[in-house]
Amino acid sequence: MATIAAMSSRGQIVLPIAIRKKLGLGEGSQFLVVTDNENILLKPVKEPSLDEFYSLIEQAQRTAAQLGLTEEDINAEIKAMRAQKRK
Repeated sequence: MATIAAMSSRGQIVLPIAIRKKLGLGEGSQFLVVTDNENILLKPVKEPSLDEFYSLIEQAQRTAAQLGLTEEDINAEIKAMRAQKRK
């Protein structure tokens, strides 16, 4: 599906209703915005369901175990990333 949309003076673009309905998008929907300096990609970001969330947690735990990471290793990395973000 392709269509043309115009950008407002505030940088806003209205997504056509057919696309919003097809993707189940509504007010407050969030998007990951990516560019390769020529194209723009809007990827809807949706909260995972609880089942998806628990599946992701289990996958992360399996990966950490395979890599030999401990809970302390992960907590130390989180702390380091948060400190880096504050700079």
